[in-house]
Amino acid sequence: MSRINLSERVTIYDVAAAAGVSTATASKALNDTGRMSAETRDRIRRVARELGFRPNALARSLTRKRSFTVGLLTDDTYGRFTLPVMAGISEGLIDHGVSVFLCAVEDNPALAKVHVDAMLDKQVDGIIATGKRIDKPLPVDLSHLSVPVVYALTAAPLEAVTFVPDDRQGAQEAVDHLIAAGRTKIVHITGPGSFRVVQERASAFAETMQSAGLPVSQAAILQGTWSERWGHEAVEALWSGENHPDGIFCGNDQIARGVIDALRERTIEVPTDVSVVGFDNWEIVAEQTRPPLTTVDMNLKELGRQAGQALVRLVNGETVEQGLWKLPCMLVVRGS
Repeated sequence: MSRINLSERVTIYDVAAAAGVSTATASKALNDTGRMSAETRDRIRRVARELGFRPNALARSLTRKRSFTVGLLTDDTYGRFTLPVMAGISEGLIDHGVSVFLCAVEDNPALAKVHVDAMLDKQVDGIIATGKRIDKPLPVDLSHLSVPVVYALTAAPLEAVTFVPDDRQGAQEAVDHLIAAGRTKIVHITGPGSFRVVQERASAFAETMQSAGLPVSQAAILQGTWSERWGHEAVEALWSGENHPDGIFCGNDQIARGVIDALRERTIEVPTDVSVVGFDNWEIVAEQTRPPLTTVDMNLKELGRQAGQALVRLVNGETVEQGLWKLPCMLVVRGS
């Protein structure tokens, strides 16, 4: 299936800022709801026309017909992946006064059923299921509900509409960046081999190296845990021999931070001696690493926005192509 093209447009946030009102007030003015002066309503509409704001007529009609609430179900209780996805969902639907009802299910089937029942009791018009692994389903069957379901960053039935990052493309960009920096002895330090993202990124790493005519062997792919400690341990293992890498592609930002700390302890300069690239763009980690970490952003916010808009179309009875939709990742270049 083809990738989704990212596009920019004027949003309700832009209209609200230009008109000097809240997003809720702007939304009510444009949807002809709420209480406000005629002067304020006219001013907001004029600003919207001048900016070229075009609300989604489909979702606008939905909000007029019903109280539109989206249920968001996740097993990512820490929120590392769910929070940016939720931000994207909210951004994509705020134009139309849509609210999001979040429930965390952990790995507990009984708890998941309670939350699904609660969502249906609240008469949500659709559910977005999201998580922390694209190869692990939530502990509840959502395939026979009375409302449409869209999946994002979690395993789903084949006939479902599912949004995931393009891990292979992201890994390829990371390795291409290292090669462009003149690195020829590149290794990949990543997480547990049972994760599909580990398999896909490792495969893309090997293929990209081979396409560039650079040597790659199974020894160049080190699998461990998603932790800074594993980054330290991997560097210790690599520098216990004589043939040291000059480029390291890490499976996530925590591993990359551990790698950089371990290299610093050995007085190895990053990026002068060794270049390091992470994966995730977890900003609280990437920006505080020294030097700041170059990494791959999975565009989770955009993924959430696309998932929310797909759900709106399904709620309205439109056809949305089933299967796996892959959103492109983006390399964020910093100092490593």
